[in-house]
Amino acid sequence: MIKRLLGCLFLLVFALPASAAFDVGQLMTDLAKNKGGKAKFTEKKYISLLDKPVVSSGEMSYTAPDRLEKRTLQPKVETLLLDKDMLSIEREKQKLSINLANQPEALAFVDSIRGTLSGNRAALEKNYALHLSGNADKWVLTLLPSDQKISALVLRITVSGSRGLVRSIEYLQADGDRSVLNMEPIEIK
Repeated sequence: MIKRLLGCLFLLVFALPASAAFDVGQLMTDLAKNKGGKAKFTEKKYISLLDKPVVSSGEMSYTAPDRLEKRTLQPKVETLLLDKDMLSIEREKQKLSINLANQPEALAFVDSIRGTLSGNRAALEKNYALHLSGNADKWVLTLLPSDQKISALVLRITVSGSRGLVRSIEYLQADGDRSVLNMEPIEIK
């Protein structure tokens, strides 16, 4: 009986570190292994002035560490390209380019995506408090702004996924509107 109890305690002692090993550091390591890829996306924007969410869909591509392209195909064609600190938006033959280096709050918001996709913990912790729940197979990372100027734009960003893949990003804006972006990988580099 005592041998059995000691055996169980022995297993428990070694099982606890294994189950506790998944933390923000491990998640960032897993995410950093992903050098890029393509995904289909569906985005639902819940806007307080509208009765129904605005739904859009298309494809996204990411190349580590700082190139992200979002091509919306439905309901209207639109391309957003983030290359380093330059954001380009193209819609119906109109093109707009913004240097995010001149927009620190917008850059911090963009870095929440880029930092998560690239597993850059330092970039995330520069502007957000990180809270992780779940395990390697099903995790949820919550980013809470640590700067008042950022929290004036967004209250919370919730990123969820499996292993080193981001599957969903939800933004809760300060005005109560929110956006949920779900992704399904097509190609992983």
